[in-house]
Amino acid sequence: MEDLVIRDADVVDGSGEPSYRADVVVGDGRIVSIVKEAAAAGCQRPRAMRELDAEGLVLSPGFIDMHAHSDLALLRDPDHSAKAAQGVTLEVVGQDGLSYAPVDDRTLQEVRRAITGWNGYGDDIGFDWRSVGEYLDRLDQGIAVNAAYLIPQGTVRALVVGWEDRPATPEELGRMRRLVAEGMEQGAVGLSSGLTYTPGMYAPGTELVELCRVVAAYGGYYCPHHRSYGAGALEAYAEMVAVAREAGCPLHLAHATMNFGVNGGRAPELLALLDRALDAGADITLDTYPYTPGCTTLAALLPSWASEGGPGRVLARLTDPATAARIRHDLEVTGSDGCHGVPVDWATIEISGVTGPALGGLVGRTVREAAQVRGEAPWDTARRLLIEDRLGTTILQHVGHEQNVRTIMRHRTHTGGSDGILRGDRPHPRAYGTFPRYLGHYVRELGLLSLEECVAHLTSRPAARLRLPDRGLVREGYRADLVLFDPETVASGATSAEPRTLPTGIPYVLVDGRFVIEDGRRTDVLAGRSVRRTPV
Repeated sequence: MEDLVIRDADVVDGSGEPSYRADVVVGDGRIVSIVKEAAAAGCQRPRAMRELDAEGLVLSPGFIDMHAHSDLALLRDPDHSAKAAQGVTLEVVGQDGLSYAPVDDRTLQEVRRAITGWNGYGDDIGFDWRSVGEYLDRLDQGIAVNAAYLIPQGTVRALVVGWEDRPATPEELGRMRRLVAEGMEQGAVGLSSGLTYTPGMYAPGTELVELCRVVAAYGGYYCPHHRSYGAGALEAYAEMVAVAREAGCPLHLAHATMNFGVNGGRAPELLALLDRALDAGADITLDTYPYTPGCTTLAALLPSWASEGGPGRVLARLTDPATAARIRHDLEVTGSDGCHGVPVDWATIEISGVTGPALGGLVGRTVREAAQVRGEAPWDTARRLLIEDRLGTTILQHVGHEQNVRTIMRHRTHTGGSDGILRGDRPHPRAYGTFPRYLGHYVRELGLLSLEECVAHLTSRPAARLRLPDRGLVREGYRADLVLFDPETVASGATSAEPRTLPTGIPYVLVDGRFVIEDGRRTDVLAGRSVRRTPV
């Protein structure tokens, strides 16, 4: 007798095809059988040790978050309801070119400081790994949901070249290529870049091509946060398409948005660029989150010259009055590359999290509002925050365009990614709400996507990009990573004011055939493991 039969579910199987009614039998972590219209046919219905009545619920594959920042949260928080409660059964971490493997002792400490705003410093984490394989082994000790890993190009560059703005020598490039090869051999699914973050931003296109050639040889893909999402966004997208073409490497565009005032209504131009490349034979996909604000660290807005050398050098520049004045001019007048070539509007920069408790009163205010309370210029408030919070401040950037969001999510290569930063007092609601927001707001309320189409965006499409042969569809023999939701009530509960509110309408989530969400509540099951690259 098998473990579980899910009776009378409306199966939306991830293929994009119309739904059907069926009993779905689960055993030993996989889908054993699917009996369509069992009750109506009057046939012998399957039996199992447990039966779950799914009347009125949709059964779909578990959702795949193609852009997650849970690198430490998976280890820190066994509950991980932020993602499990959304129906996410697999996250892709190692994003934006900065994560925690491969490292040595020096680089690990530097990276921890650089992305404290994303993941916390990690005092509660035992960093007992240095290689990609060792990090994946650590995940295999048991996590709430599955995780795949991208080798972070910025971390690799920090390990070999350092945090300086200079070309890599041939010997250094050879070592970076070897590190990428080792990471792929140990199970990474591809390479990420953060080309507005130090030190990944210092890599020229020729260096990226050489690393992507290695990734392509192992059947992986390149996932860049490219050089601009504001002024010059289309040129930045075109550069990534050219890099991938020259390297012969599949391309997945991270949080593929068109933001800032200069890009209002320009999403069709981006999609036309991608369609031309696709029609010429390129292998391109993308992910987006269904919100208009962005989220990053306050330090990320700084110009690249001010970020050179790592966090310690950045703080030294900020404390020097003359250098700080130069930084201010780049931010407010010129438009720094860290702010995507657009002069910063402090009224759009909302403080979402701080690491220093004494600064907590600023959370939820824009930098301009916080400055008005103190009777000072916005730059003075921002500078003080950067110094006193030691670059750990996270922000929301209210620079998006709803029409761009809607246009891009309908593209033929679109997938879902939360880009969810889980730290901070008021994190972006996308961390807790991305997937139910797609299903509730954009499917049920707006009808922008059909239910079947949207589920395909969140399941089979990302599984195909990750080259997972047994995930992303409800099929016999596939992994039983499944979600049951009510299409009439599923909704994101997370808001800007209450960003950690869990969604509604998702009563059951299974990872490897075991309930991680049951009757709408998190169980103590830790069925997730690392999902490693499928050998070519």
